Amino acid sequence: MELSVDALARMMDLSAVRTDVAYPEIEQLAATAKRFQAICVFVMPCYAAEMTRLLSDAPEVGSGSVAGFPSGATATSTKAAEACSLVELGVDEIDMVINVGWLKSARHDDVREDTAAVVNAAQGKPVKAILECHYLSNDEMRRGAELAVEAGVAFVKTGTGWAPTGATLENVKLLKSVVGDQAGVKAAGGVRDLDTVVEMIRRGVTRFGISAESGAKILEECAARPGGVVTV
Repeated sequence: MELSVDALARMMDLSAVRTDVAYPEIEQLAATAKRFQAICVFVMPCYAAEMTRLLSDAPEVGSGSVAGFPSGATATSTKAAEACSLVELGVDEIDMVINVGWLKSARHDDVREDTAAVVNAAQGKPVKAILECHYLSNDEMRRGAELAVEAGVAFVKTGTGWAPTGATLENVKLLKSVVGDQAGVKAAGGVRDLDTVVEMIRRGVTRFGISAESGAKILEECAARPGGVVTV
């Protein structure tokens, strides 16, 4: 299968969810997303309303934000309230961090209910469950993905980008083997070149969380390939 620059852009959530993001970067993020027609843009909740406004002339680009970010350890009621607030601010998608500590404690019912509370509060908006794979064993990743699917998420996601490691070829393959066609797999954290993107697509990734800088570099690299396409 061949993918064009446009098709790759429709697999990218361009994001700026670091602690030190200032407003000029938000404006640049929106401009880059509109330039390439990325599928979605993710910002911290304090910028959600402004990003929605910046994208008002680009209906093809969705706006997204985060709940329970980055630790996943806030109370379930807080996560649900964040999701409700984000919906009111006009976001199209929500990425939430599961309660990693509960998962590692084998409190599986609590993890499922915590995630489901956000899914319910999102009022039909797609929710991606961030597992933060860096801190999990393979068995914990499998169980976390299963619980996320049971809770009704649209995607499972490898990480926040705040842990020492993020997406790897191994963990995206494992997540895809668990969720199958029940949910998508989003790779985030450390994805910075076209070859890595291609290999991850081959292992089942359908969405990438990536900075505007890395996203533009990858898309420009694709455009420079013969015919402006890559084979996956």
